[in-house]
Amino acid sequence: MSSGMSEDKISFAGTSEDSDSDHDSELLPKIRKRRSPEQTLLPSIFIKSLFFLLGLILGITIATIVSQQIQQGIEMDLDRQCAMRTSQYSPVLNEVDHAYSITSFNGSFMKEVVYRLQGSPRVDAAWEALGIEYRASIIPENEGIASGLTKHHVQRAKKYGGGFFVNVEGLHHLHCLNLVRKSLYFNYNYYKAIGDDAFDIEENIFKSHLTHCLDIVRQVLMCNVDNGVLGQVWTHQPNTKQPQAFPDFNTRHKCKNYEAVRVWAEAHQVPPDEELPADYIAPWDTDDVIPYIP
Repeated sequence: MSSGMSEDKISFAGTSEDSDSDHDSELLPKIRKRRSPEQTLLPSIFIKSLFFLLGLILGITIATIVSQQIQQGIEMDLDRQCAMRTSQYSPVLNEVDHAYSITSFNGSFMKEVVYRLQGSPRVDAAWEALGIEYRASIIPENEGIASGLTKHHVQRAKKYGGGFFVNVEGLHHLHCLNLVRKSLYFNYNYYKAIGDDAFDIEENIFKSHLTHCLDIVRQVLMCNVDNGVLGQVWTHQPNTKQPQAFPDFNTRHKCKNYEAVRVWAEAHQVPPDEELPADYIAPWDTDDVIPYIP
């Protein structure tokens, strides 16, 4: 009997403790939710700071990209303005990339590149790849007039779209330089023997053609006078005991985009003569013809 009662007490006591424990556990969550103002404020500051930093980084990144694009646009516009101010107007100016670039000239005195070698099919192919033998292009009549052409210049028939026949001057300059190259004493006989078109003519006509080209190159070089300078370097030369000064022609230059101009001229060529209709060229009027060879 006493044993049972003891068990009941023990059981009762245990129930009481459990009840107190449950009561305490109900209070615990409420106690845990109570945080100091500092504890509540710190996560908020951290999150706001994180978003601020992310926004700042994103803003700087965007500003940098926009600034670079603006700078590139300014540089491209400056290049275009430079080209416009230093070139005779033509529609080519509006249709090609005007980006200037720093180029190191190959001015080697002793090491020959293909353009300097003695005449051969390989050398001719290298020069022709520069576009020096491209056929004429067509530009609209209004663009031709803006470029300095007149009624005396040959035009395409209206039924085929009209416009002026033109050649890009820069490519003609290289054509002239190429003729001077072919006429060098160590090349002349080769081109004469193979019947090159420029050599298969009367001697006086050949001379006029050659000297015309020589003087065109002179005028182009003077018109585009290079303000760069070249110095001299000390070199070991054959049969000399002491170093000798020698001009260093391997200089840096700021150059136009020649390839862009060449591509334009290639893309705008008229078809070969054998593919043109008989009336492709506009007929001339009497007052269109000038009484001499310019």
